[in-house]
Amino acid sequence: MTIHVDSKEAEQQFSQLFSQVLQGEEIVIFADGEEMARLIPSSNVFKQSSSTKSKNRVPGIDKGRFVVPDDFDDPLPSDILAAFEGED
Repeated sequence: MTIHVDSKEAEQQFSQLFSQVLQGEEIVIFADGEEMARLIPSSNVFKQSSSTKSKNRVPGIDKGRFVVPDDFDDPLPSDILAAFEGED
């Protein structure tokens, strides 16, 4: 889950927010309505914590979910190619 806070709230509650990051949460800090920073847990947090299971990657877990079309590397149609090259 991602938690959004403004910069003043982040300053006032940093220790609490940091604790949440150590538990796997992501914190996004905003200032004047713009995203300024993200606090995310390091992969080391999960390795060191015995109470939190690390999520190991499983090779091939999405096998078959995407198939590359046969025409993937065919030349682009002329109208699309012209658009990429800035021609009308």
